[in-house]
This record gives sequence, structure tokens and C-alpha cells, in this order.
Amino acid sequence: MLLSGKGKHRRPSKATRIATLAGVTGAAIAAPLMASGTASAATASEWDAVAQCESGGNWSINTGNGYYGGLQFSASTWAAYGGTAYAQTAAQASKAQQIEIAEKVLDGQGKGAWPHCGVGLSDAAYNGAAPAAPKAAEPKAKAPAPKRAEVPTTRSERPAAPVKKGDGEYTVKAGDTLSKIAEAEKAKGGWQKLFELNKDIVEDANVIHPGQKLHLS
Repeated sequence: MLLSGKGKHRRPSKATRIATLAGVTGAAIAAPLMASGTASAATASEWDAVAQCESGGNWSINTGNGYYGGLQFSASTWAAYGGTAYAQTAAQASKAQQIEIAEKVLDGQGKGAWPHCGVGLSDAAYNGAAPAAPKAAEPKAKAPAPKRAEVPTTRSERPAAPVKKGDGEYTVKAGDTLSKIAEAEKAKGGWQKLFELNKDIVEDANVIHPGQKLHLS
């Protein structure tokens, strides 16, 4: 929603008002302002933020409320700071032209020209370039997924110490798992049944050893 009545930049500075009373036009007033020193400046992203706050980021907005463009210049302020050199109102000027005039307003009146929306303005130089994209954050390392206890995944391995061999009809080979054996031998009850049948020699469903003889039924 457009926020109206927020900017002191909508009225000229004291010097501008004096010049106006003397009968000098807005365009003529702009000349000494442009020639005076180095203006305060803000970054492109900061002006975008002001425009987003003032006008929803619409740089050509004209709602008929007396304020124009992305930064909501009044016609008198636009003229006083030299904007009519580009267009009759800010709504008819380009974004870059509006920012150029805004820099002069910022230099003459400070952040108070946009008392609500200009709080984030800095003195960093504006060069017309788009702000650099922020560096992408390093991807976080994924935590190791917990082992699914219901499906044995550890292959058979040669033990460091002697293990119980058993006297079943199937001899475990390197690379076997209970689930693999159950599938290959079509054992009823799956790996869970094999584990139950061979608890006397298999202590961990995920660890079996080559040479062990397992009961299949």
C-alpha cells in the first residue's frame, strides 16, 4: 500500500524557497545545487528499498496524490533539484534519473527527506550498477542417516576372533546379509525369521561371518 505524506523531500530546502521567492524557476535553482561539492550517496539496493517502501517499487507510479515516481517526489521538489531537465514529473523519468535527483535531495536534506523509508540510506557511492549478489552459503554437511534396524545392511565379514559356526544347511559367503540370503533362498518370514532361527550363533542381525552355517527353516 502506498504510504503518503512521509517525505520532507516533498518541500524544497530553505535556500530553494528563498530562490523561488526571488522569482527564479526550479530548473535554475538546480544548477548551483548540482555544482556544490560531492553529494551524499546511497547504493542502488538502498534506493530500491526506499522505493519499495514509498511506492511498492513502482518507479513510474502516479496515483494523483501529488507525489510521483518510485521515491515519491512532489512536483516542486523535483523541479527545485533539477528533475525537470529530464521530465515534467518523476513518474515520467527513468529510475536512474530519479536516483540522480534523489542523491541531490539526500545531499541537501539528508535522510530526513524520507523520514520513514530512508532510515537505511548510507553514504556509499552509487554508480548505477546493480548490487552484487550475495555469496552463496556453503552447503551444510548432511548428518549420517541412522541405520535401519529392520533391514540388516552389514555384509558378512571375517571375524577378528573365532565365532560360532552353527550346523545349518546354508553356509554364509563373503558379501552375504540375512536379508540377501532370505531373498535368494525364499525363506519364509524373511530375514527376521532367519535371525530368530540362528540366534545361537548370530548376535547382531547386521553381522554374519563367512563359514557360518545358518538354518533356513
